Amino acid sequence: MFNRLFRYLRNFYVATGLGLLVWMTFFDANDLLTQVRNWWKLRELDGDAKYYQARIKAVQIERQEVLGNDRLREKFAREKYLMRKPGEDVFVIVNEKNELLEK
Repeated sequence: MFNRLFRYLRNFYVATGLGLLVWMTFFDANDLLTQVRNWWKLRELDGDAKYYQARIKAVQIERQEVLGNDRLREKFAREKYLMRKPGEDVFVIVNEKNELLEK
């Protein structure tokens, strides 16, 4: 058994290929562990990109609605930024977690 294995390892091409495989798997700058980490990071960043693309679309739609009408612009400013007219009182309603309630 060991003689057969030793005979294959004595072959220059097998030994070189095995050495290269070990080097690329464990010692190279782009080793297997680094590749797996990069793959997980890429998946995480792709998820973030999808989230932000959806948020951008939502904000663009909201922007088109608000910029088209003065009454909607005033409503938006009052709800999102708690702006008020002079002499007017504003009451902010929050839930148990101390967060603003949104529609």
